[in-house]
Amino acid sequence: MPGKNVPGIDRASADKLLTTTRSVRKRLDLERPVEPEVIAECIDIALQAPTGTNAQNWSFVVVTDPAKRKAIAEAYRRGGEVMSGSGYPPPLPPGDPREHVMPKVMESATYLGEILERVPVHVIPCVQGRVESVPMVVAQASTYGSILPAAWSFMLALRSRGLGTAWTTIHLFHEKEIGELLGIPSEWTQTALFPVAYYTGDDFKPAHRLPTSSMTHWDSWGSHR
Repeated sequence: MPGKNVPGIDRASADKLLTTTRSVRKRLDLERPVEPEVIAECIDIALQAPTGTNAQNWSFVVVTDPAKRKAIAEAYRRGGEVMSGSGYPPPLPPGDPREHVMPKVMESATYLGEILERVPVHVIPCVQGRVESVPMVVAQASTYGSILPAAWSFMLALRSRGLGTAWTTIHLFHEKEIGELLGIPSEWTQTALFPVAYYTGDDFKPAHRLPTSSMTHWDSWGSHR
């Protein structure tokens, strides 16, 4: 097997975690409570992720209040209506291997909107700064690059503890409204919404993906091996 083994790391377990951390919607357990200490532990792990210039300009807003979860769910549903009216997602070319999956994905996202307020915990990762008026690509990439690794680490930590979530952004159609609801300062950017619950069933499998060879460009764009 290529690559070297690293002492203290079970590569098979690490690879399984990385390849089976799925977007969980229909298998969220809506009845089982989620312990606050588990969420705190996962955030603690997430904060070991890299951040631009070691700024650590991140925050995680954890929402358990039923009324606030209901308001977030309503914003998500209204955002979904905007998306569906915009023609998103765009149609895939004939023969695209993702074609048969997209109806299931959209149906699952609709289901999430229907039950979102019942998901016991909502987590919103935020980063300090705004990118709307920043013209430099480097500044935008640095801003999001300072929170997204931590957000993904949070998802991985959840998965390893038997909890699931889905990376959603639809509530951001109403980001200002949700920011006011939760008291998030205006100079902070909400980057996602994670509905968190224990998942039902035993395990997840790797997803079908486009071939790695077609996604990888060696030394120049379009040069595949």
